Order: sequence, then C-alpha cells, then structure tokens
Amino acid sequence: MVTPFQEKVYAICKKIPKGKTMTYGEIAKILKSSPRAVGQALRVNPYAPIVPCHRVIKSDGSLGGYNGKMNSRKKINLLKKEGVKIIGRRDEYAVEKN
Repeated sequence: MVTPFQEKVYAICKKIPKGKTMTYGEIAKILKSSPRAVGQALRVNPYAPIVPCHRVIKSDGSLGGYNGKMNSRKKINLLKKEGVKIIGRRDEYAVEKN
C-alpha cells in the first residue's frame, strides 16, 4: 500500500528529466518534510523504473542509496546510461553537478 506522502514523492521524481538529478533535500523542501522521509519513500518505490528514484542523490553530490543498498552499482549504471557523469572510485562515488 502506497501512502499519500509516498505518492507525492513519486510524482516529483517522475518530473526529473533524464540526465539530471535532484537531492533528497530538494524534494523534502518542496514537501515540507525531511530528506530522511523522502529516502524512506524511495527505498520502497514500487513503480521503478517509471518513477526514476535513481535520479535522487544526497546534498553533497554522493549517490546515497538505491533499492535499499548504498552506492549500488545498478544506480551508477542507470545514471551513466542517462549521461550523468559519475566521479570517484571504489565506494566513494558522486555525481558531477548538472
């Protein structure tokens, strides 16, 4: 069951264009919520990839989680495929500002 808050988060995510990212904090500010609550909603996103939660990153540019895992290779690959430049190495990946 998807909550009204989760639906609002997913609606915002659907508007993030390919090749662009948005932070958990930016979404939280729009919803007058917290970045952590946004992350929890995205962690259980039942609509992926229609709702592109892989385009949501941390405010410092690091990737954050994807599918309940940190720095998921799948998230990195999805972002790269869309033209987002990933910088860093090993477990310290980040997104180049767009």
